Amino acid sequence: MSGVAALADAKASEVLASFARQRLMQTIGAELTTHAPGRCAITLPFNAAVGQQGVFHGGVVLAVAHTAGRYAALTLLPLRSEALTLQYRINMMRPVAGDQIVAEGMVLRAGQSVCMTRVEVFVERAGQRTLCAALQQNILRVPGPQEVS
Repeated sequence: MSGVAALADAKASEVLASFARQRLMQTIGAELTTHAPGRCAITLPFNAAVGQQGVFHGGVVLAVAHTAGRYAALTLLPLRSEALTLQYRINMMRPVAGDQIVAEGMVLRAGQSVCMTRVEVFVERAGQRTLCAALQQNILRVPGPQEVS
């Protein structure tokens, strides 16, 4: 295995292990469904615990979107780095009513210390997918112990 492939495998393992430690995502039933360099998708099925008046609670939508953007940034950071949110803005476009939401995060710019990400949140109902929210955020890279570049 080449050094580049080993690093990619190590990074993928690190991202999956980090997500597995996210207690909020575990509690609400969210799953990291896609991760690639600069990209991440998180899926959350609807259930009464994440709903309010028959739709996804806005705070839950924000939490899933924010996490998707943060993990998209983490995929590009050096091994053993941490990613902390500096700022975000979310725009809700319609009521989020459906079977599940999918938050797709992508890195717009990866700088030395700050990454800018965009997340689109889709609600899926009966096989139809509709854009329901968009988030943009800045993520700060925090060196972890014994960071590998």
